[in-house]
Amino acid sequence: MAYRPRNIEPKWQAYWEERKTFTVTEDPSRPKYYLLDMFPYPSAAGLHVGHPEGYTATDILARYKRMRGFNVLHPMGWDAFGLPAENYAIKTGTQPAATTRKNIETFRRQIKALGFSYDWDREIDTTDPGYYSWTQWIFLQLYRKGLAYEALAPINWCESCKTGLANEEVKEGVCDRCGGPIVKRNIRQWLLRITAYADRLLDDLEEVDWPESTKEMQKNWIGRSEGAEVDFRVAEGPASGTRIAVFTTRPDTLFGATYMVLAPEHPLVDKLTAPELRSEVERYRCEAVLKSDLDRTNLAREKTGVFTGGRAINPVNGKPIPVWISDYVLISYGTGAIMAVPGHDQRDWEFAKKFGLPIVEVIQGGDITQGAHEGDGILVNSPLIDGLTVPEAKRRITRWLSEKRLGKPAVNYKLRDWVFSRQRYWGEPIPVRHVERPEGGWEVEPLDESELPLLLPDVKSYEPTGTGESPLWGIRSWVEHTHPRTFRRALRETNTMPQWAGSCWYYLRFIDPHNSERAWDTAKERYWMPVDLYVGGAEHAVLHLLYARFWHKVLYDLGYVSTKEPFRKLVHQGTILGEDGQKMSKSLNNVVNPDDVIAEYGADTMRLFEMFLGPLEVVKPWSKAQIMGVHRFLHRVWGLVVNEVNELRREAIAEVEPTGALHRALHRTIAEVGADLEGLRFNTAISRMMELVNALQEAGREGKLPRKALETLVLLLSPFAPHIGEELWQKLGHRESLAYHPWPEHNPRALVEESIEIPIQINGKVRDRLMVPLETAAAEIERLALELKQVKKHVEGKRVVKSIYVPGKLLSLVVR
Repeated sequence: MAYRPRNIEPKWQAYWEERKTFTVTEDPSRPKYYLLDMFPYPSAAGLHVGHPEGYTATDILARYKRMRGFNVLHPMGWDAFGLPAENYAIKTGTQPAATTRKNIETFRRQIKALGFSYDWDREIDTTDPGYYSWTQWIFLQLYRKGLAYEALAPINWCESCKTGLANEEVKEGVCDRCGGPIVKRNIRQWLLRITAYADRLLDDLEEVDWPESTKEMQKNWIGRSEGAEVDFRVAEGPASGTRIAVFTTRPDTLFGATYMVLAPEHPLVDKLTAPELRSEVERYRCEAVLKSDLDRTNLAREKTGVFTGGRAINPVNGKPIPVWISDYVLISYGTGAIMAVPGHDQRDWEFAKKFGLPIVEVIQGGDITQGAHEGDGILVNSPLIDGLTVPEAKRRITRWLSEKRLGKPAVNYKLRDWVFSRQRYWGEPIPVRHVERPEGGWEVEPLDESELPLLLPDVKSYEPTGTGESPLWGIRSWVEHTHPRTFRRALRETNTMPQWAGSCWYYLRFIDPHNSERAWDTAKERYWMPVDLYVGGAEHAVLHLLYARFWHKVLYDLGYVSTKEPFRKLVHQGTILGEDGQKMSKSLNNVVNPDDVIAEYGADTMRLFEMFLGPLEVVKPWSKAQIMGVHRFLHRVWGLVVNEVNELRREAIAEVEPTGALHRALHRTIAEVGADLEGLRFNTAISRMMELVNALQEAGREGKLPRKALETLVLLLSPFAPHIGEELWQKLGHRESLAYHPWPEHNPRALVEESIEIPIQINGKVRDRLMVPLETAAAEIERLALELKQVKKHVEGKRVVKSIYVPGKLLSLVVR
């Protein structure tokens, strides 16, 4: 019987689906294991072979954990709102809902064809009103806690997508989605006060088992800095005496501040600007608006700026210093104003050199004629703190500023409140209305929970307006309505939520996906949470993970969840590149479709190969040539087992325990594969099983193979290649699925070597090898070695002048 994946794989997929093999419910008598993939966005392109890498890893672990007695929650769903679906729908002239449904069907079919053991009864879709009703409910909790607010705010505006973007969605000055240019625009927005949780988002990173690089990215994005807020006062003109607050992490360098720089958007610029400089200042401000924050803060970029004509007083020495504006200062960071210390900040040094501004040394240790000295040293030219080290000077000057009421200790963050609204159609409607006041004007009112879900209206035109208003604004029959209780005129909110909203909490809905009364049952949440292992791309290290942690902490504070953090352990799978070593892309014509791989080799081969390519976390190229090696391995396994259970050789399947070398090989493989799975070392686990097959084939040539040896091989292989595992298990005479069969246990005593192999070296070259009992003495090893044919050949006619035995490693003979 030949191994034919196309025959057996659909058979077992149907078996699992019909019997709901992987459906799971809460069971307090068993330990739980919640294993989660970052659920996919169902694009029109479907999957390529890189997408299932993480899914394969989690499925192997899920199957292994079930066999170890764990109650495993392993769900799948679809993150289906957002710009890509809407842009595709606009391009093709279809409805986003229709294209999304079609894409989900394709993804579901492709994922099922790989035999992943998901509990499909828990499947969710973020565009389902039964789901986004609860996304809206969570927004209401944020609103009532004072964490959601409306404001006219400068945002990143994508000219191509015609919508606002969060800072995290802008990469290298362009839209992360479409690559279009970004400009700043003031638009009515909804924002979430993620900044209120900045310290907890930082501190609680110590409680999770995440890659250090990911933790570091989140820490840098939050950007907590300790320092001082210092008051500079305008020296002259209409704004004389007006306070300009500056946040600095280096108050010790205040005596070296020779000029100030304001962000072009700073509200004091107009008052400070001299009449003769106004046109130049306005021109510069207009240019700055067209640049992204990333462009403006690029350290390699040449510094630009304009003098306002105004001056401010340095509070530590009373000297007036010029006030400039420059786009490298952001209104969104700190106070939007900096004190410039060119002697000890390279950015300020470059600016000062370009515009001929003074550079003063206040910390010894560098040559400030060549560049800023940014390291430690002793304070000089600073009367209040001369002779102190930097840490001592920081403490002394901050205390002095507080005593003189010229400043105070302060903490600053890079993190800004989350711009939460999008001017698009395909997203969750924000559940608020604007109600007309009797005295005139409008007030914001959250919807009552009984009014959820607030459904998206059916609409023919959903192209963005480009005016700052969502396409929903034009659907007046949906926007305009009468308040259900006061009967006043009301307008629905027309901005929609960003795609991140649905993915902020989906792991909680998987716990209780069909509950129409609550977002999730609290008892079920206490049983399943936190997620034990979360696997997904490193591209979500800041965006999704930071947002999800923020929402979770709010829900924790409100008593809806029982854990401070949602994801206990996190792993980022590496990218699978095309055969050309580049990222898979249609434009490069290097995309490999999993449908094609499955049709040619089978799903088990694809699963096994993706794990065999290398460690899970590293980047590796696809290789059609190498996949044949894995495919041949499965053929070897098939032949080995099927030949032994063939009717003509049934007597060969001995009901005895394996002995000798085979016994040791089996138990060593059980121990090593188990340890590799616990450590997510899938590639080395496969290598160990290949070695076991070699040992089994060798033993089979010498005599009968015990049934237990074959069953052990099948059980170890089954999480990796479940279809062939189930088929061979059945051929071995079992009627039930092996999905919940206990994982083989190794015998530690079998791992203890009873004998060792000693290389015999003569004059520096290995000439033979000797197997001896473990405790054999050196003299006996030398005696036995001299009896070996190859040793005799090289010693004959000579005398052993030196014998060196390295216990358990080597016998070295020197002959003359």
